[in-house]
Amino acid sequence: MNKLLRRFFAPVAALLSLGSAAEARAPQLARPALWEVSDPDTTIYLFGTIHLLPSDTQWRTAKLDQALASSQELVVETIVDQKNPTKLMSAMASLGLTKGLPPILERVPPAQRPALEAAIKKSGVPVQAYNSMKTWMAAFLLLSNQFRELGLSGGVEGVLRNDFLARNKPIGELETNLEQLSFFDRLPESAQRDLLEGAIETSATMKSEFGGMLSAWTRGDVVGIANTFDRDLSTSPALRDSLIRQRNANWSKWIEHRMTEPGAVMIAVGAGHLAGPYSVLELLRKDGYKVRRLQ
Repeated sequence: MNKLLRRFFAPVAALLSLGSAAEARAPQLARPALWEVSDPDTTIYLFGTIHLLPSDTQWRTAKLDQALASSQELVVETIVDQKNPTKLMSAMASLGLTKGLPPILERVPPAQRPALEAAIKKSGVPVQAYNSMKTWMAAFLLLSNQFRELGLSGGVEGVLRNDFLARNKPIGELETNLEQLSFFDRLPESAQRDLLEGAIETSATMKSEFGGMLSAWTRGDVVGIANTFDRDLSTSPALRDSLIRQRNANWSKWIEHRMTEPGAVMIAVGAGHLAGPYSVLELLRKDGYKVRRLQ
């Protein structure tokens, strides 16, 4: 479950992971999945993204660029403003800071406390500050350091946003920063502590895990992505319902409403939301929409 929760934290964790250098290697060529839902006067493209990437990954293709050029608007999960993070940090503080919490070191098993203490020291944030954070917020800050050490930086969404801004095209979001963070704030404490334990795993473990996820995404392997999410969520129906099913249902209804208006829209969301039996795509199909894979 640790690795699944890390994937959902990636959009906001990317904000604090910028500026790291990728390993010297040949560029990775990617061909991630892209779909289209359309009627006579409306086209909605659905692009499965990955929120953090090595900077040498080449994921732009002619088919994707064609869809981007024809789209009048970009819609992402949530808008993370990397130049002015005040909105995000304010939302995080409003949810994630409180009094009367157990000391942060007591929120992991005794055997893991030295690793947590070392990770806190490396972060440069005083342990007293972590003691005032809810467990999910503390995990978020420590995860950002892990992502930085892996040589990962902002992924697909930031590039797409810059493209649309340069063309003076509007950018929308399916969830506000506060709404997205509230999903984590509502997680049971046991799940939040799982995430905290995952945030102090060794770099080698995280690198191996991320490599598998990146490989499936670059191949456009939707079945592989779905199998991973199903396996990671099989032990927690509550998490599956909160992080996958409910959000996918909300987003599919947004798309159906948008289909009543003319024009073309590019929707870019995490690839896991477009894979498997509870995906946004399957919900649209069940409501009678024809979904066509373009790439």
